[in-house]
Amino acid sequence: MSEAVIAGTDPDGLGDALAAEGVTVTRAAGTATRDDLRDAGIEDADLFVLTDAGLATAIPLARELNPDVRIVAYTADSLPEFVGGQEVVAMDPALLGPEAVAEELA
Repeated sequence: MSEAVIAGTDPDGLGDALAAEGVTVTRAAGTATRDDLRDAGIEDADLFVLTDAGLATAIPLARELNPDVRIVAYTADSLPEFVGGQEVVAMDPALLGPEAVAEELA
């Protein structure tokens, strides 16, 4: 079974869709600081999902804490340039529904 950490409000319900696929989902509290990510279990997670581009600083933190984590940005908003080299898969919820994304990620 895989584990995912979600940062952001997740308005499209990707976390619920991942849980329905058998993924253990935890949520990074607050603004997804280093401590928030650690508390959510990023160091052992297989997947980090960002649902709010305003929290993009969490992407390099997640990568630093877990170099092997897969990172997915599931947001309609553009990511800042500083995350460009972080190997982020960006998906727009308007183009791919949460169930389809969860099925592919699980």
